[in-house]
Amino acid sequence: MSIQSIKVGASPEVQYLLRVGDSCLVLAQRISEWCGHGPILEEDLALSNMALDLLGQARALLTHAAKLDGQGHDEDQLAFLRDERQYLNPVVMELPRGDFAFTQLRNFAVASWLLLLWRRLEQSSDAEVAAIAGKAVKEAAYHQQHAADWVVRLGDGSEESATRMKAALATLWPYFNELFEVDAVDAAAAERGLGPAWVELKDDWRAAFAEVLREAGLECPKDSAFQTHGRKGIHSEHMGHMLATLQYLQRAYPGGRW
Repeated sequence: MSIQSIKVGASPEVQYLLRVGDSCLVLAQRISEWCGHGPILEEDLALSNMALDLLGQARALLTHAAKLDGQGHDEDQLAFLRDERQYLNPVVMELPRGDFAFTQLRNFAVASWLLLLWRRLEQSSDAEVAAIAGKAVKEAAYHQQHAADWVVRLGDGSEESATRMKAALATLWPYFNELFEVDAVDAAAAERGLGPAWVELKDDWRAAFAEVLREAGLECPKDSAFQTHGRKGIHSEHMGHMLATLQYLQRAYPGGRW
């Protein structure tokens, strides 16, 4: 039995919330891949719990986005039954988990970005979004501190760990551009008070990122013109493979309930 994919509306409010919700959902999936594979038991549990935090944030946002979209979908349908081009997360979230240095650097960069975003969303004109942000900001603060500690520990550690962290930074740096891209969806959300245009977070994010890199003995790479477009539904080759895993159970057993 096959199940048909769903589509969502193009209103700026829905698109904006999906961008944030999909970012949390996809990164949660990537982080969860460490379950049972962490370098130490404590870190295995920590990463699994962070994935659950992100999943909870995604669920809250997708539930609200579905309500605003008004097509009768729920958060499960939005999570599991959209086609690849309907997901609006930045590409950096979907990149393969990489090694431990790659994971912690991405976690730090994204948590720093989310922390700034949630703090602004606490002032959203949408009371439900503000309430979601009020809870999420505490989780993002912990995620940021946890990952920052590892970035410093690895960057300022052994020759091997420093080499891996430098390689992770070189790979990830160009992908961060998409977190601050300017477009009409962001502009509409900012105008209506739903949330900030992401570019407004750039200076504070770069300052926080650079500070931790300095502690780790690393330097920010030069700016790159490289640009990805996951927020517009144009993804990397990794996204389809990830969705095949993420969506398998729901598509194999449509409408299944535990």
